[in-house]
Amino acid sequence: MSFAELSARSFTEVLASNEPVPGGGGASALTGAVGTALASMVGNFTAGKKKYAEFEPDIQRILKEADELRITLLNQIDEDAKCFEPLSKAYGIPKDDPKRDEIMEDALRLACTAPLAIMKTVAKAIELHAELAVKGSSLMLSDVGVGVLCCKTALMGASLNIFINVRLMKDTSYASNLKAETEALLDKYCTLADKTYTEVFEKLR
Repeated sequence: MSFAELSARSFTEVLASNEPVPGGGGASALTGAVGTALASMVGNFTAGKKKYAEFEPDIQRILKEADELRITLLNQIDEDAKCFEPLSKAYGIPKDDPKRDEIMEDALRLACTAPLAIMKTVAKAIELHAELAVKGSSLMLSDVGVGVLCCKTALMGASLNIFINVRLMKDTSYASNLKAETEALLDKYCTLADKTYTEVFEKLR
């Protein structure tokens, strides 16, 4: 079953259940896809308008990139579930099993791959919203604000799914590097998202 193919009602029903997936990672990917879709919406309302003719090449590029990012994020809902499943099973391995630590370590690493990919994808979407705050139709500014907030939420949400796993890793060097990469993405793109939202807010208030 592809979680990305479910209706909004069905997805949230599965999310609310006691099934291990989808969870926070899948929810983050979906939230990012929603935010990215709003970038496309703003771009589509801006494209072809005489008032924004000077930005037309940029708007066309943004539309192309946003569409690709949205599809990627939808695919990452299922990828996150796939990457988390081995870890879910690993927790059930008896603690006296000599292979448990090795299996857990591999599962922890795998479980972090999808959230990190989600973060990198929504980071690109945040960059698009930052552009749209300047180049998009002024009638769609509120949608830029909502979109960038969704993407920031996805970024932060995915990071939590990394932090909760790195603290359990035995390989402290690997964990430290992954944590540093995650924090760098948060520092850079939460700042950009906040800046973009503030620009929108100040123009609309």
